[in-house]
Amino acid sequence: MGLDAERVINGSFGELWEDGEWQENINSLVADVNIQKSALKTSGTRWDKHKVIGVDGTGTASGFKVTSKMIQKNSWVMGDRGVPAKTELISKLDDPEAYGHERIRLKNVKWDSINLANWTAGEEVTQETPFTFEGFELLDPIEA
Repeated sequence: MGLDAERVINGSFGELWEDGEWQENINSLVADVNIQKSALKTSGTRWDKHKVIGVDGTGTASGFKVTSKMIQKNSWVMGDRGVPAKTELISKLDDPEAYGHERIRLKNVKWDSINLANWTAGEEVTQETPFTFEGFELLDPIEA
């Protein structure tokens, strides 16, 4: 049995939700869990063994600038005693030809930078905002 091309998921049907609000301006999302390992040397072999010692979550949300909401939400950085804003993101892929839809919740998201200005005359203004997260939950898996 070969690959059914209609079942391959198209990113055009991706959505990003932040704290329950659809972020319509976002057109790209990347979220990765990075597995940290320690190399162990053992006798009798040249091969290193690897022990998992931690994980961390990183990502980037990209899209069109529509409002100043991101700047306002992260204005805590201006003060010496500000508290970082935490949020929750839900990534959704829902291609109508796929076997189903997938939703992944990213927990304890903290934005890494604030894009204050980034524009060129004659071009749409886009933003790329990196973030970290602490945990995820696969809410709706896609299964054949």
